Amino acid sequence: MSHRSTRLASAARVALLSALILPVATPVLAQSAGQDPEPEARTTQLDDIIVTGAPFGISAEASLIAVDVLDAEALSTAPSGTLGDVLSGLPGVRSTAFSPGASRPVIRGLAGPRVQVLTNGMGLIDASSLSPDHQVAADPGEAVRIEVLRGPQTLAYGGSAIGGVVNVIDGRIPEEAPYDGFDGRVTAQASSVDGGRSVGAGVTIGQGPWVLTLDGLDRRSDDYDIPVPAESRRQVEDEGEVYEDTGSTTVENSASRVRAFGSGLSYIGEQGFIGLSVKRTESDYGVPGHAHEDHGGGGAPDEEEDVTIGLEQTRYDLRGEWRFDDAPVDRIRLSAGYADYTHTEFEGDEVGTVFTSEGLEGRLEIVMPRRGGWNSAYGLQGLSRDFDAVGDEAYVPPVEITELGVYTLHRYDMDSWGLEGGLRFDTRDLDSPVGGQRDFSNVSVSAGVYFKPVEPLFLGLSISRNGRAPTEAELFAEGPHIATRAFEVGNPDLDSETVTSIEATVHWEQGPWTADMHLFRADYDGFIDLRPTGAEEDELPVFAYVQTDAEFHGLEARLDYQAWQSGEDGLTLGLSYDYVRGDTDLGPPARIPPWSLNGKAELDLGPWTTRLTVRRVGEQDRVTDFELPTDAYTTADLYLGWSPDRESGLTLYVEGRNLGDAEVREHTSFLKDLTPLPGRNLRAGMAWRF
Repeated sequence: MSHRSTRLASAARVALLSALILPVATPVLAQSAGQDPEPEARTTQLDDIIVTGAPFGISAEASLIAVDVLDAEALSTAPSGTLGDVLSGLPGVRSTAFSPGASRPVIRGLAGPRVQVLTNGMGLIDASSLSPDHQVAADPGEAVRIEVLRGPQTLAYGGSAIGGVVNVIDGRIPEEAPYDGFDGRVTAQASSVDGGRSVGAGVTIGQGPWVLTLDGLDRRSDDYDIPVPAESRRQVEDEGEVYEDTGSTTVENSASRVRAFGSGLSYIGEQGFIGLSVKRTESDYGVPGHAHEDHGGGGAPDEEEDVTIGLEQTRYDLRGEWRFDDAPVDRIRLSAGYADYTHTEFEGDEVGTVFTSEGLEGRLEIVMPRRGGWNSAYGLQGLSRDFDAVGDEAYVPPVEITELGVYTLHRYDMDSWGLEGGLRFDTRDLDSPVGGQRDFSNVSVSAGVYFKPVEPLFLGLSISRNGRAPTEAELFAEGPHIATRAFEVGNPDLDSETVTSIEATVHWEQGPWTADMHLFRADYDGFIDLRPTGAEEDELPVFAYVQTDAEFHGLEARLDYQAWQSGEDGLTLGLSYDYVRGDTDLGPPARIPPWSLNGKAELDLGPWTTRLTVRRVGEQDRVTDFELPTDAYTTADLYLGWSPDRESGLTLYVEGRNLGDAEVREHTSFLKDLTPLPGRNLRAGMAWRF
C-alpha cells in the first residue's frame, strides 16, 4: 500500500471511529451536565493521584514505582526548552542534550527506544527514538502536567517502556468543565545566553456540556554562548593536539524555533466525557558540530554545509471515558490517535534526508469496581505505523510496523499491607521491502508487595520480567548515521531482549521530614547494543548491533526538611542523589551518566519565593573504548519570584542559571566533546493562570 493510500485509510478510520462513537456516547453522557468541583479540590486530587501506568489511580505516597511529577505551577516557570532538558536533574533522569532543538530523556542510563515518551498516555508516532538528533514531537510548553516513571513500565505501554515512561499531559481534550465556565494561562520568558524568547497561551471555554480549548506556543533562540572553546580538552588532547583555552565563545548553528498550536472540543456529562483534538507542530533547529562536506559543483570539495532540521507533525486525537453506577464495570476509557510526521534534514539550502512516520494508535481500558480491597483493570492496545526515509543518509529502510498488546493490572490494598501485579502479552510485526520481515511475541509479568509497619513508613518490593522487541534500526540499519558519527549495521537475526528487575522502595514522612528512596537492579538477557567492528565505511567507523548480557543497578534518594513554617510562609531544605552503573559482557555500556548530588533551599515569604539550587555531577571514567571520560562539574542556580497574592495566579520571576559559568558536558550526549551546555544565563518571565 502506498503512503498516500495508507494516510487516507488512516484518516478514514479516525473519521469513522468518531462518527460511530460520538452519536452513541452523547445520549449516555447527556443524562446530566457535570458540575465542576471547587478548584481547590480538583487541584488536590490531580496532584495526589498518578494517572500514568495505573488505570485505577494510585497516590504518589503509595506507589511501588519511582515517579516524579511536574505540575502546572512548576511548568509555568520552568526554563524554556525541549523535553529532555526540562526533565534533566530529576532523580535518575538526564538528557541526550544533542542540541537546544533536540533532547530526549535518559532514565537510569537508558535512552532511545527503551524510554517511552507519551502524550496523554498515547505514543507520539514520531521518529525521536530513532536518533538523538530527532526532536520529540511534544513540547513541555504545551503541558499542564508531566509524569515521569522510572524503571520497567511495559505492562501498560509495551516494550518501548522497558526503561521508563514520560507522559506529557496537555489537557487539550477537556475532561471536566472549567470553574465559572472559563480559565486560561499565559506564559512568557526571555534568556540572555541564547537571546531566547518564548510565549505560550491557552484558554478553556465551557458552555453547557460543551467545552472548547485553544492553545499555542512560540519558542525561539539564537546560537548560545559557552564559557570555553566548543571542543573539549580531552578531545583535543586525544587527537594529539595542544589545547588552548581561548575563553568564551558561541556555538554556531545552535539556533532553534518551535511553533505548536492546537484545539480540542469535549462533550462532558455526569457519566463521563468524549472529545476530539487537533494539533500542529512545526520546528526548525540547527545541529551543532555536524556540518557536512559539500561535494556539489558550486563549492570547494572540502567546504562544509551546516545541517539544519525541519520537523512537521499534524496529530488528531479522540479520547473518552464512561462511568457506570452499580454495574459490573466501573469505567471504560477509549483513546485513539493519528499522526503524520516529517523530519527533513537540510545540508545548507539543499534537502538531504527526509524521514516520515505515519500511524494510528488505539487504546481501550476497562476498570473494574473496587471490591474487597481489590482494584483491577484490563486493556487492549494496538498500533499501525509506516516509516520511511529517503536521502543520502537514509540508513534505515522503509518499514511497516504493527503492534498489538493485551494486559491486566491488579492491586490489593489493606490498611497496613498490599499486593500488586500484572500480566501483558505483546506482538510486534515489522515488514520491510529491503530488510525483510520479522515477528516477535513477548510476555511481561510483574508482582509487588508493600508494608506499612507504622503510619509514616511505606516499604515496597517489586519484581518484574519484561520483554522488548527490536526496533527497525536495530534490525535493518545499513548506512552512514552522521548524528552518531558511525556507519550503522543492523542485525535481522536479533531476538527480543528481556530484563528481570527488582526494586526496593521506601517512602517516609514524619513531622518536617520527607524521604523517598529506590534501590534497583536489572539483569538483561540479550541486551541489544551498538558496538564497533573495527572496520571503516564511507570514512566512518562501522558499528553493528549485537546482543549480550547486561546488568544495571543503582540508587535514587531524596530527603526534604521543612526547617520553618508559619502559615503559608516557610523554609524548605532538600537533598537528592542518584547513581547508576551498567555492565555488559562486552564491557561498560556507552554514555552511562555519572552520579549526581543536588541541594536546594527554598524560602517562601509573603509574595516572594527565593530558591537556591546547587548541583554536583561526578566524573565519568567508566567508559567504552570508543568514548572519552567526562569531567565533574558544579552548577548553581538562583531563582526569585513574586506573586501579588496567592489567589491572583500571576507570577513574575528572574533566575540566574549556571552562575559560576561552569563548563558543563553531559556524558549522556553524543556531542559532549564537541559542544558543552550553555554558560551563565539570566532569564526573566511571567506566568499568569486565570
